[in-house]
Amino acid sequence: MLAGTGSDVGKSVLATAFCRILKQDGYTPAPFKAQNMALNSYATPEGLEIGRAQAVQAEAAGVPCHSDMNPLLLKPSTEQTAQVILCGKPIGDRSAYEFFQKENRKELRKVVNAAYDRLANQFNPIVMEGAGSISEINLRDCDLVNMPMAKHAGADVFLVADIDRGGVFASVYGSVLLQTPEERSLIKGIIINKFRGDIRLFEPGVKMLEELCGIPVLGVIPYFRGIYIEEEDSVMLEYKNREAMIGKINVAVVLLRHLSNFTDFNILERDERVHLYYTNNVDDIEKADIVLLPGSKNTLDDLYELRRNGVAQAILNAHQRGATVMGICGGYQMMGLEVRDPQGVEGDFNCLPGLGLLPVITSMQGDKVTRQVNFTFDGTETICKGYEIHMGRTVLAEGTIASPLNQLTDGREDGYRNGRKCLGTYIHGILDNQSFIDFLLEPYTDKLEQHVFDYTAYKEEQYDKLAAHVREHIDMSLLYKILKHN
Repeated sequence: MLAGTGSDVGKSVLATAFCRILKQDGYTPAPFKAQNMALNSYATPEGLEIGRAQAVQAEAAGVPCHSDMNPLLLKPSTEQTAQVILCGKPIGDRSAYEFFQKENRKELRKVVNAAYDRLANQFNPIVMEGAGSISEINLRDCDLVNMPMAKHAGADVFLVADIDRGGVFASVYGSVLLQTPEERSLIKGIIINKFRGDIRLFEPGVKMLEELCGIPVLGVIPYFRGIYIEEEDSVMLEYKNREAMIGKINVAVVLLRHLSNFTDFNILERDERVHLYYTNNVDDIEKADIVLLPGSKNTLDDLYELRRNGVAQAILNAHQRGATVMGICGGYQMMGLEVRDPQGVEGDFNCLPGLGLLPVITSMQGDKVTRQVNFTFDGTETICKGYEIHMGRTVLAEGTIASPLNQLTDGREDGYRNGRKCLGTYIHGILDNQSFIDFLLEPYTDKLEQHVFDYTAYKEEQYDKLAAHVREHIDMSLLYKILKHN
């Protein structure tokens, strides 16, 4: 298990690296995270929902993703509530206080332990990932994902610390010291992550940590650049572009308060023809060649906010000026005539007018759609791939002629196309398909060089680069010795 001294220490990326390293070394690894909290999710081949990070880790391991890899997923709805996804299916919203009550945890513990056991019967080893910090002893009795999970699995625990934020000695030593004797016996090594500078200067620090904790330091991993691995947390949006640029096709992703699945835009962001930026600045939206309305965990609340802060009008102005506007999932719903929520699935708004760009009406419903899909678009024969994760049903307004954007291979239709530059779809990952990206950019590429981007090959290359980077700075012989000894 990769456990952390805190949040955002790089456990997910390191788990991805070890999944690829173990695959390269002839093992059959699989990822596991008992409980995850993220708005970025993914649909498994069975049509179940898991955290995007575990889907990425499974890809690095070369195995299909499965709901057992992330049996409990929390998708924040507000600052105090989250939708609970159990074994890939939503079971309702819970407040943080309600969720962490001890009486609720006994049954959940059985579920996540059973998921691990099924996975461990198929794969070896299991690359387990903890959550947050293992030193949050106030949550020890209701913790499902850190040391209690490690005890159930009999896992070797490797403590990951982020040296970039400082205080690494206190965080590592304190995290070890706060464990019970049984828990401390499971911690077999320390990994220092995100080091900047000359590693030789930290060699005395390695020896000090080993003497303090009585546990070996397996490696000090430098902060890496030039390696792209999908990040699961929207905190990464803080580091992304925020304004338009001259000399590129400017693509503005509307920065929603409840934005979800921002990984929909990762490939487009890396297209050399494109400058993609996230913004809710009305001027930068109106400057864009293409405006993308992303998915939302709360469509009605985000739609209300777009109308309140002037972004809705900026999107309409951009469209009238000739920009392409495309909505994905919640963004598609917002582009319609109305979004209705008579059952109060999302909150207090019963109905709000949409942007009026597409002649469709959405009604929120309690049942969630989660499935992988194959489809063609715009009358082409190229088979594309994506996935659906959404609440709500969208229908044509009365008297409207059907104009679907996509034709699914199972015979269903998806989305709506209102001319060449006004598009809506429920399919996440639609922009993972190069043919669709070319279709989206085509009106703006007459003065640009053509560029073909093989995303599948690119991702495989990045996993290999990450594995090589981590392998170079981890004592792999010691790691395997620990694993085999236990």
